[in-house]
Amino acid sequence: MDLDAYTRARTPTWQRLDALSRRRRLTGAEADELVALYQATATDLSAVRSAAPDPETVSRLSQVLVRARSRLSGTHAPSWSDVTSFVLLRLPAALYRIRWWTVAVMAAFLAVGVATGVLVASSPEALALMGTPSEQREYVDHAFAEYYAPGAGFAAMVWTNNAWIAALCVGTGITGIAPAYVLFSNAVSVGSAGGLMAHHGRLDVFLQLIAPHGLLELTAVFVAGAAGLRLFWTLVDPGPRTRGRALAQEGRALFTVALGLVGVLAVSGLVEGFVTGSSLPWPVKVAVGAVVLAAFWAYVLVLGRRAVAAGHTGDLDADRAGYGVATAG
Repeated sequence: MDLDAYTRARTPTWQRLDALSRRRRLTGAEADELVALYQATATDLSAVRSAAPDPETVSRLSQVLVRARSRLSGTHAPSWSDVTSFVLLRLPAALYRIRWWTVAVMAAFLAVGVATGVLVASSPEALALMGTPSEQREYVDHAFAEYYAPGAGFAAMVWTNNAWIAALCVGTGITGIAPAYVLFSNAVSVGSAGGLMAHHGRLDVFLQLIAPHGLLELTAVFVAGAAGLRLFWTLVDPGPRTRGRALAQEGRALFTVALGLVGVLAVSGLVEGFVTGSSLPWPVKVAVGAVVLAAFWAYVLVLGRRAVAAGHTGDLDADRAGYGVATAG
């Protein structure tokens, strides 16, 4: 192929396509012309790539085609209806579909945490790993309680840390091993702190400071772990769908969960930053934690059941999820 001659001959077509792609409004005839020119230019790009793959020409045609494709397919303007759909349909549906995974992760986390706490509280060898007697006493009498200093800065720090843990569980979910390790290490950490406090007769302080925010905070971590492990299981057993399609659908729903957890952890961070370390009576603090946890599960079970019954899964709408091949089942 003589690329220079080919370019001179086809340039008017490419320029016309680019001009139509940039217009705000098109007549019916112009829209038909845009489709025809798009198809012709796509053929030109294929010919150039196979016969004379000049990087500059390929890049030029690719940019023209991307602009034309965007003009043909249209764009979705963000609106409050999208936000409403996400909050009331997609997110609760995604959370509802992994509710039993969340319960399973919670049970495993609590089992590891309690076992670790009992071991630290009753075993001198395990207790010795928590530091020297003076370091343990400093932690029990001062450091643990002083950590929960109320304020916006502390709330932001807590939110960032918890969001990072959730992101690790979600982002590495397909490996299966990474989220399990993150959950296990956090369960051991929480259990060790509880066991140390219990050994020194301060288990009540531990529970009072953990419960207000921890009920929702740990639930968010359980959800993140459940979402990650669900994606791993989809890789193992995609069901009647092709493995690629199953991973795509569940992966998009997983990121719906990830976005939702940003809000959940923000609420948890506010409770930890302004309630846990406040001067409120501890029964009030625990009640606040119980209320926000109950509100979360009501949201998941009530709205989630309705959304799933209506056919929602947490995935993107069909016109935004891309093309898919039909499968049986």
